Amino acid sequence: MTSSFADLGLSSARVDHLSALGFTEPTAIQARAIPQLLSGHDVVGLAQTGTGKTAAFSLPILEQINAAHRYVQALVITPTRELAMQVSQAMESFNTDHRLYVTSVYGGQSIGQQLSRLKRGSQIVVGTPGRIIDLIDRGGLMLDQLSMMVLDEADEMLNMGFIQDVEKILSYTPDERQTAFFSATMDPAIQKLATRFLKSPVTVSVEPQKTSAARIKQIGYVVPTGWSKPRALMPILEIEDPESAIIFVRTRRTAAELTKQLQAAGHSADEYHGDLTQSQRERLLQRFKQRQVRWVVATDIAARGIHVDDLSHVINYELPDNLDSYVHRIGRTGRAGKEGRAISIVTTLEKYKLSRVEKRFGKKVEYAKVPTQAEIAARNLEKLQSQVREAVTSERLASFLPIVSQLSEEFDIRTIAAAALQMAYDKARPAHLRTEEYVEDKPKPKPRLIRQPRAHQSSGQSNNTQVREVETPSSQNRR
Repeated sequence: MTSSFADLGLSSARVDHLSALGFTEPTAIQARAIPQLLSGHDVVGLAQTGTGKTAAFSLPILEQINAAHRYVQALVITPTRELAMQVSQAMESFNTDHRLYVTSVYGGQSIGQQLSRLKRGSQIVVGTPGRIIDLIDRGGLMLDQLSMMVLDEADEMLNMGFIQDVEKILSYTPDERQTAFFSATMDPAIQKLATRFLKSPVTVSVEPQKTSAARIKQIGYVVPTGWSKPRALMPILEIEDPESAIIFVRTRRTAAELTKQLQAAGHSADEYHGDLTQSQRERLLQRFKQRQVRWVVATDIAARGIHVDDLSHVINYELPDNLDSYVHRIGRTGRAGKEGRAISIVTTLEKYKLSRVEKRFGKKVEYAKVPTQAEIAARNLEKLQSQVREAVTSERLASFLPIVSQLSEEFDIRTIAAAALQMAYDKARPAHLRTEEYVEDKPKPKPRLIRQPRAHQSSGQSNNTQVREVETPSSQNRR
């Protein structure tokens, strides 16, 4: 096993940059694929998701691009726009040359902006098949001088029916080019495509590592119909009570909004995303490692810089669209021989994504209902009882005995103990549970409809009875 990136043939500047980003030791797929790609070979990379395939092809591309030329020299095709965004952002983070531009192209984004970006000049393009073909047809994406091409998540490309689009894109590229396919499996259709478009490819294969996953308990909490995810998250956090956690979201905006909600509810949380300065990130990481902040709300790319060995929970507030990102996320817990918990908050329509996770890991995801107030209260009482047991053996206990003696002249000793426990329980109870903001998912009582006469009207006008919604005292009391 190669011990460092310096041994793979990367430039010293690139190695230093990777070290600054926290990448010090290559994964198995990186150690095997990078030297082959740097040597100019076509490559078929077979490795399960979460093994570091993005860096395995991104680093050789960045090493071999000529930044002085502003035409497209490398193309990376991905099955989804989310993966296109992640790959392009990762490549930008690995880049050390300010003259080199990475452009991501996918549906759902203004094609005019993408055409404008390509017109100004870009050496690397990362995108989805449909948008790439659209840009080619419009004359905005020229691949006649392409020297490197990567098909990422080739098996997913096949499952989503993109193989014909990929074949069409390949037909626009020069015969003399370096090509790499990366896939979790070698489907016959992918093998056929590789035989057709790759020249004497070198196959690098990495067996999946299941030891870490075996220490991670994966749980899916299903959001009840009519509930929002923020409403479901609060009781889940109460019942799970993570010692330390990364809560994953898709966007910086969601990270900021969710962090505000958690802080308003009295939780120790902070946000970590691309809008933060380097100094802000470093301060937050230091506070997180020192347990001054318990929970960090982060986006996928930003979280690459978070390295905590004893992370108790990973929470997928929003699931990623590809397994690679999911495996990267949950792999941050269950480290150093410790048990970890991976929590996914899903709607009924999102459960299919967890079925893909089950196939990947070969074991069932445990499903759970969002806990009720009664369940949370019972859990908190259990914790309080445990804390009382510890306090009974504390040396500080003696200083409170005189107070108990005085109160015992007026009240029963059990009543005094119960009152003290109630005070401790109420103080420890989170702010959002001390108010009526968190309620069970029960239908609200409808106001009673009663008939009231209209106000006195002048003669000649009818005095009809009007039906109005009026809150009766009984309905108000039920609130």
